[in-house]
Amino acid sequence: MTDGKAPPPRRSLLDLAPLELDCMNTLWPMGEGTVREIRDGLAARRPRAYTTIMTIMDRLARKGVVERRRAGRAYVYRPNLSAEAARTQALGQVIESFFGGSKDALLSHLGTAASKPLAMAATAAAAPAVASGTGSAAVAADAEGAVSLVKDTLL
Repeated sequence: MTDGKAPPPRRSLLDLAPLELDCMNTLWPMGEGTVREIRDGLAARRPRAYTTIMTIMDRLARKGVVERRRAGRAYVYRPNLSAEAARTQALGQVIESFFGGSKDALLSHLGTAASKPLAMAATAAAAPAVASGTGSAAVAADAEGAVSLVKDTLL
């Protein structure tokens, strides 16, 4: 039933499931890696079974997001898209979907959001750190850093 062709890469990283994106975020700095190396890289923040990561990487290969080659008994995975290209593509989709294709509308929104103490989303994400009395300044700095990153990407 298959014609032997690999499926085209996904149009956007927004189409990836959270664990798929976590695997990609682990793989990009590595350049290439095996399932074990990817799982080990994820272990500190998102421990998962070897077979879970193997399934995710197989899905990413079938979707055309990564390519793989056999090395002994394991596969070595390599991204088909750089992290920078993926960010640009995802940001482009956000601009198109949420801001009618207007970069100016996004920048205006970011300027408004940055001028507020903590945007609602950042507040919700920071609630555990704030409740414990740690991290509120770090969250605010992260929010400002994210705004700067987006502005730098757009300009």
